[in-house]
Amino acid sequence: MSVATAQLPAERPRAARAIVWGGLLAGLGDITFAFVASGLRGVGPVRVLQSVASGLLGEAAKDGGVLTAALGAVLHFLIAFIWATVYWLLSRRLKVLVEHPVVCGLLYGFAVYAFMYLVVIPLSAAYFKPTFTPFTVSLNGAGHMLLVGLPIALAAYKFTDKTGRER
Repeated sequence: MSVATAQLPAERPRAARAIVWGGLLAGLGDITFAFVASGLRGVGPVRVLQSVASGLLGEAAKDGGVLTAALGAVLHFLIAFIWATVYWLLSRRLKVLVEHPVVCGLLYGFAVYAFMYLVVIPLSAAYFKPTFTPFTVSLNGAGHMLLVGLPIALAAYKFTDKTGRER
């Protein structure tokens, strides 16, 4: 076995690691934020997760108990992994995303917030409609910037060197 052959595993793409770590951290950060913010309004975690499931089930999600909450959790993390995948794929073409992960991650988080609240939720069967006041946009936008976009970008950065090659 040559030295070049021995080093091949270290040079293999690490997309899965970046996507899993980015999606997991973003999903955990976002759902924790939602639990805390909703809890302050007297809404429990089961109802929060049911609201995610309502994107598919509509009002019926409220009556599904723990099963629709579990579906909501699965959907929530699936969405987080999709956003991590999108960032990873974009970072293969746009090197600035891994050259400046903090700024790009914060901007990406706000873009995710805008797309979810302006496109995805309104087009879904969700029983709630987002509100857009300066307070809610600031709070939810900042939450997505710090807890969704930033972890996704930092995960992509961790598994990519500054020239854009996978680590």
